[in-house]
Amino acid sequence: MPQSRTEARRTIGSYWEASVPQVKLDRQLIGNALFDVAIIGAGFAGLSAALRLAQAGVSVCVLEAEHVGYGASGRNGGFCCLGGTKLDERRLIKKFGLEEARRFVAYQVAGVNLVAQRLDSWGVDADRHSNGEIYLAHRRKDFAGFQAEAAFLKENFGIKARVLSKTDLDAEGYGGPTFHGGLQVPYGFALNPMAYVQALADQVRRAGGKIFGKSPVTGMTRDNDRWQLETEHGFIRARKVVLAGNGYAREDAPKWLHGRTLPVMSSILVTRPLSEGELATQGWTSDTMAADTRNLLHYFRLLPDRRFLFGTRGGIFENAQSLTAMYKRARSDFDEMFPAWAGIEAEHSWYGHVCLARNLTPFVGEVPGLGGVYAAMGWHGSGIAMASISGEKVAGLILGKLQPEDLPVALRRPFARFPLPSLRKLYLQGAYWWYGWQDR
Repeated sequence: MPQSRTEARRTIGSYWEASVPQVKLDRQLIGNALFDVAIIGAGFAGLSAALRLAQAGVSVCVLEAEHVGYGASGRNGGFCCLGGTKLDERRLIKKFGLEEARRFVAYQVAGVNLVAQRLDSWGVDADRHSNGEIYLAHRRKDFAGFQAEAAFLKENFGIKARVLSKTDLDAEGYGGPTFHGGLQVPYGFALNPMAYVQALADQVRRAGGKIFGKSPVTGMTRDNDRWQLETEHGFIRARKVVLAGNGYAREDAPKWLHGRTLPVMSSILVTRPLSEGELATQGWTSDTMAADTRNLLHYFRLLPDRRFLFGTRGGIFENAQSLTAMYKRARSDFDEMFPAWAGIEAEHSWYGHVCLARNLTPFVGEVPGLGGVYAAMGWHGSGIAMASISGEKVAGLILGKLQPEDLPVALRRPFARFPLPSLRKLYLQGAYWWYGWQDR
């Protein structure tokens, strides 16, 4: 039975769902329709592409499996920051050369600025805060390298990072027994990602773009000069297609995607509001977004309403037993890192998918061998800024306003297939064991 826009929505129990007005449900695709461009996935990338195309007068639709904000764009920690790759700046230089590494970092900064400009011009109250991001050394040896890292970033990228000692951390409200020092980077800000993605969807609707909810694409075939995208109750025919499902993409639509990405899990808990006394007892009063230096990192921040958000990487399987174990590990880590809050209840907890690629960089461009099909995916856990700007850029490629060489080389390499894709979760388990050993 086709679902109407008033039928009960699927929820994930996140704080973001509870913090915004009820999310709009776009109607389901029923029947057949013709568009110039069809986009799979109504997240930051897909909606950004749709907005740019609709503003240019292109007939465009977005096909979403659930509703806007159900996937990673409404589940993440709200860090609009540098990132989008698992390659640090040194490895970027080694792989692509200094000039291309600089282009890629500048692209990340432009993504952060784009999101800020959108929120300002649209008048969106997204609870923005935090002047940049701080990385906290979870071992003394990690802090020992911060001075050299700050010098490296300034010399090669013009980034003026600030090094904080343990004494500085305590004085500036970064209290915790496992932190040995910090490196603060002055780019990025925190926000409510659900407020942002809903505002982005509203802009798409106002520009004339169509969003179809409850319309997962189940198949994709070539039909003469157009692509045909099948859904449960109809299909779309379009000359161009954008793949923007990221960690929620089906691997059979199109079949080219099979084995080319690795969705991994990230979990988040949010406490009840903390009193000023509770904050002072722990010594954490800063609202700067933070992450530690582990490979299997923790990321956390104090929200404007004085709740504390704490996220972790890890978790492979999505059955009840594994999800319970993942939450227990996260809670144990939280209690160890913030012992004064060990008895504080978490009012919200949820998880989502992070999309990794074998080459550890995103892909923004036309898919080889599939004329007219483009991808904007692979944000490696930092998708707010990177997906937003990349959606605009892939629209620019479709419109002919950009050429592939206008993008950093790091974004132009199509996803390689993982060897023996059916064993990817076993690779991941081995990687987690290795990272856990390295993080000790």
